[in-house]
Amino acid sequence: MPRTLLLATAASVLITSAAPAAAPQFDTPAKVAYLYDVNSGAVLYSKNADAHMPPASMAKMMTTEVAFELIDKGQLSPNKMCTVRPETWQKWHAQGSTMFLSPNEQVSVDNLIKGIVTLSGNDAAVVLAECIAGTEQAFTGQMNALAKKFGATNSHFGTANGWPDNGVTYVTARDLAKIAQATIEHHPQLYKKYYGLPNFTWGKTMGGNAITQENRNPILGHVPGADGLKTGHTDEAGYGFTGSAEENGRRLIEVLAGMASWNQRVQESTRLIQWGFNAWTDKPLFKAGAKVGAASVQMGSSSEVPLIAPHDLAVSIPAGLATGTTSMKIRYDGPLMAPIAKGQEVAQLVVTTGDTAPQIVPLVAGDDVGRAGFFGRIWLGLKQLVGMA
Repeated sequence: MPRTLLLATAASVLITSAAPAAAPQFDTPAKVAYLYDVNSGAVLYSKNADAHMPPASMAKMMTTEVAFELIDKGQLSPNKMCTVRPETWQKWHAQGSTMFLSPNEQVSVDNLIKGIVTLSGNDAAVVLAECIAGTEQAFTGQMNALAKKFGATNSHFGTANGWPDNGVTYVTARDLAKIAQATIEHHPQLYKKYYGLPNFTWGKTMGGNAITQENRNPILGHVPGADGLKTGHTDEAGYGFTGSAEENGRRLIEVLAGMASWNQRVQESTRLIQWGFNAWTDKPLFKAGAKVGAASVQMGSSSEVPLIAPHDLAVSIPAGLATGTTSMKIRYDGPLMAPIAKGQEVAQLVVTTGDTAPQIVPLVAGDDVGRAGFFGRIWLGLKQLVGMA
């Protein structure tokens, strides 16, 4: 059954104040908007964050994430050469954004990823999908399976490039933020290598000149610490963007969609993430590895397991407030069942400050807890029978 434990240390983490911490206000003409503080787990702004919507080229983040996963597992080499099938070229060489590939051209995985991330090439996304999985359909199966693995459960991918497909492909802003976070946290070297490129050169004009295209990211080079991720646009979806920036160790992820123009996307993407950095601040709670509490364990070699901060934990509060009335609770489904692996996510820390929304961050097991042996299970059963445990 769910268990909630009030932390006795809550008052010592932030000095309390009589004045409540009121959430700063923000508004945007974007139909969908979402701003997430990775460090604290706080949703700083949310507008239609769970509404289904077409992703347009923001779907290519999931295509890239599949490739990153395979590369980091050693199952895909960036140097692998992929062939541009004439049929694929015929369908995609003039459909929306393009890398300007040629039929039967040999292109490395490395260059295809650059063509997807920097140039938003519809042709590059499909060629990579076919190179990895044989068919685009098989590849989208991998996209959907991996998306579910890290919690993007309210989305579905029917294409590798996000081209309109009569509603088969849909996402939510919250899920796009989860995809972005998974890429940033699980593949930091690949993220840094590919998502921050200001431009990329591929293909030639009819006159034989090399074609260089700029990265469409509206905050790259304009917002300090901006380093990703992906724009999207179709007539159906409007203009959208999933972006991220890091300032002084604090990372925010934003998602906006349904905007009316390129310029509006630039303006709103910049406004939202700058508001997040300026109107909110993070206050530290626990250092990585610190013990936050303990959870009860059933049928284990130990009756409880320490709960540890997997990384530096913080709480987001309105900027300008040195303190705020803060409460913290540990929440988990318990007692936990053994065996439990050290580092396994087993609980959550729920932090509430003033009238802001609860901020939820994971807690992990600090030790391995094996399953109790035969005689240990008998003894535990007897203790429970007589009310000793």
